[in-house]
Amino acid sequence: MKRMLVLAMALAIAPLFAPVLGPIRAEAATLEFPSDAPIASVTIPDAWEPKETISGIEATSPDAAIYFSIDVASDATMDQVINDAIKFLTDNGVTIDETTKSDSGDIEINGMTFGSIEFDGEDADGPVEVSLGFASPSEGKMLVVTYWGTKETQGAHSKDLVAILKSLKPAK
Repeated sequence: MKRMLVLAMALAIAPLFAPVLGPIRAEAATLEFPSDAPIASVTIPDAWEPKETISGIEATSPDAAIYFSIDVASDATMDQVINDAIKFLTDNGVTIDETTKSDSGDIEINGMTFGSIEFDGEDADGPVEVSLGFASPSEGKMLVVTYWGTKETQGAHSKDLVAILKSLKPAK
């Protein structure tokens, strides 16, 4: 009985120590995709409810402010995967302003060169940022990363997004 009382008191006062202890790391799943013949893996917080799709994986932030997917393409399917990503966005009410197109430049992520093109746009909730990123985990394969985020609240997810991108790796 004493242990239960002590445990209950500890749980009750734990939030008071959060500023001192810092955030507790959320559980996260490492997904290899596609599951039948993995070419890459990524770690995504469970709260983002990551799931496998026909051509890769997708996830949405808990507040629905951010959506992203990573699709696998080959040299032969690359154009179709990009067209499908853009169609997905437009089918979901995203209008992309082509005049705002910018190239983010290349960075290295776990041995892969990653580059993206970014756009401003709008959806039903207002201004959004859209980007299409590209990385090659192996010869003849490409990862197409689609990002759609509400400008007003996307900053709250920057740590998660950086961690997700940093976790993207070619399959072993």
